[in-house]
Amino acid sequence: MKELRLMKGNEAIAEAAIRCGADGYFGYPITPQSEVLEYLMAERPYEKTGMVVLQAESEVAAINMVYGGAACGKKVLTSSSSPGISLKQEGISYIAGAELPCVIVNVVRGGPGLGTIQPSQSDYFQAVKGGGHGDYRLIVLAPASVQEMADFVKLGFDLAFKYRNPAMILTDGVIGQMMEKVELFESQPRLTKEEILKQTPWATVGKTPDRERNIVTSLILDSAIQEQHVNKLRDKYIEIEKNEVRYEKIQCDDAEYLFVAFGSSARICQKAVDMGRAKGIKVGLLRPITLFPFPKQVLFELADQVKGILDVEMNLGQMVEDVRLAVNGKVKVEHYGRYGGMIPSPDEVLLALENQIIGGK
Repeated sequence: MKELRLMKGNEAIAEAAIRCGADGYFGYPITPQSEVLEYLMAERPYEKTGMVVLQAESEVAAINMVYGGAACGKKVLTSSSSPGISLKQEGISYIAGAELPCVIVNVVRGGPGLGTIQPSQSDYFQAVKGGGHGDYRLIVLAPASVQEMADFVKLGFDLAFKYRNPAMILTDGVIGQMMEKVELFESQPRLTKEEILKQTPWATVGKTPDRERNIVTSLILDSAIQEQHVNKLRDKYIEIEKNEVRYEKIQCDDAEYLFVAFGSSARICQKAVDMGRAKGIKVGLLRPITLFPFPKQVLFELADQVKGILDVEMNLGQMVEDVRLAVNGKVKVEHYGRYGGMIPSPDEVLLALENQIIGGK
């Protein structure tokens, strides 16, 4: 049954993984996401559902354990923070190339390098543009609340298995560490071996009387065949872009100016919208929920309505490139950001809108 709890965002991810019938979690501690692993260890889900929770010897080991579990048709996930996700990039590329479903959580901290343990949104390029080698895409979900941290674990698995593609939850230390009320969904049982065999005909589980061996690999040495494979991946990404765009429009109906922000920056912008409206500035907010697929079309349409757009991110300016591509030069687009672990205030954001967009038009 559904249950209300006061939880950290990281804890909500861990609890949701148990409740959605995950078969395994493989991770490694790193601030500010260590509570995911700590919560799972404390809950001992193996005794309740049979879910395996393992602290691997490294981030590289963890992502390859995910690769192995996903290849067997299991519902598996991992989590880390920015430097740890960087170490996982080769494995993520392998998983995408092998067309395997899994969920990867990145609770972003400031970089580059080891940087700071404070929150940031500087991993947008890494997540959305394919951080590893080759032509591939992740499905990328950007939660803006602890509730969405829980909900997006289930959604991430649903999309990952629907498209046989890794899904990433791109969040940050603000939402990972904050506490909010969460309505937890009802627990789902883990799939039985027979159900897995039926639902994942591609999985490698050995030869059975009614099933041939499957070989799961991302290595194709024939260039012509590899090109065909990449074309197949491209077609899948196009299908994802057609079907899975998600976003939230806040006070956009009569907006003359627009904020575009995701995750914790969107929460800050929502307050800035209220403050702007109180001053007589008709400003709205578009919050991308999926960063890939990106809500290009809705931005293109809003660009016919508004006089200018301010992209707000906790980085030097990354998503702003996709915003500019989406509006295709129709209106002015500027970026405002704090970085290195600094968090902007709603007052700063509203002032940036007045100075960079309204006053600078």
